[in-house]
Amino acid sequence: MTTTAQTLTPWLTDSGLRAFIVLTLMIGGGAAFLSGRGLARSWRPLWRLLFYMALLAAAVRFFDYALFEGTLLSLYYYAVTYAILGAAGLLGYRAMRTTQMVTQYHWLYERTGPLTWKAR
Repeated sequence: MTTTAQTLTPWLTDSGLRAFIVLTLMIGGGAAFLSGRGLARSWRPLWRLLFYMALLAAAVRFFDYALFEGTLLSLYYYAVTYAILGAAGLLGYRAMRTTQMVTQYHWLYERTGPLTWKAR
């Protein structure tokens, strides 16, 4: 009898759900979120996030290989890691850009949500 965690594990990572949550979601996702914020804070374009998340995904996959005996050269698991880190980085980028727009240009824009703004 398999549990839900055992069923989802092959789709997300090859080294176990616990390693995936700690390494990819918590550590890698936190680094991606902060990287996105840093790019937005320095007014860098969004396309740079794609390159930085590719590097970060490669680092996370290497740590998965080195620490948890995962597969190093797996395009599928790299793509899953890249997608998760890209989403976290985009979230950080957009949250910081919204804060920048509504604080620096408060006479032009007002916040409509945590990730959006509109013209006054």
